[in-house]
Amino acid sequence: MRILAVANQKGGVGKTTTAINMATALAAVRKKTLLIDLDPQGNASTGLGIERAARKVGSYEMLFGAHDVAECILPTSIPGLDVVPSSIDLAGAEIELVTMTRREWRLRDALEGLSGYDYVVIDSPPSLNLLTLNTLVASQSVIIPLQCEFYALEGLSLLTRTIQRVQDTFNSGLDIAGLVLTMVDRRNNLSIQVEEDVRAHFGALVFKTVIPRNVRVSEAPSFGLPALVYDHRCVGSQAYMDLAKELLRRERQREKKNHG
Repeated sequence: MRILAVANQKGGVGKTTTAINMATALAAVRKKTLLIDLDPQGNASTGLGIERAARKVGSYEMLFGAHDVAECILPTSIPGLDVVPSSIDLAGAEIELVTMTRREWRLRDALEGLSGYDYVVIDSPPSLNLLTLNTLVASQSVIIPLQCEFYALEGLSLLTRTIQRVQDTFNSGLDIAGLVLTMVDRRNNLSIQVEEDVRAHFGALVFKTVIPRNVRVSEAPSFGLPALVYDHRCVGSQAYMDLAKELLRRERQREKKNHG
């Protein structure tokens, strides 16, 4: 079972959209996938059509040990994709975690007995708080969505330093699966410039696949559907399928290297 974090402390970079559609794409290629919504806003749960009334137990209860992870899982309308939903209770989790023992390990401990999935994708909050730290400590790899705009590289150094600290202190096995450029508009000179800068700076860490600006991708959450289900033929959906395939290729190469 591979556990992937989708993280960026900057909001509005397509983090939740990437988490939802990556998880859906993995399920589409027959990888049994669980999406954990660890963002108090609960947008990943909404984007998968989970009504607020249906979120009786979820990531909050799982994190604080009130319920076992298996009791917090809900099926989605997508075959092979389940979700641990978020609720508004998660908003207070940050304060509650501060005084707890093993506060950075809560999620990792909660997922200890989980089985039956090929991939777990965790949507973390848009901040570098204890919930994001829990996500990084519990994960094996992190995917960083990066919007193609002026401030894209600002704050990224803060996130990479945090990842480095997590590697040094809590989770030596954590690696960066890759950076994915989102909301790319190649008719826009700034978008092209940012892409060139990011690729020059991070090289092979940046996924070749980019996610274009796409109206259908933006519309999909309001229907409670991933873009891949809402309109699987649109360019945004095709890009997320390509991204999942590229991720799986990288995973195979990593395994070969580890066993070689």
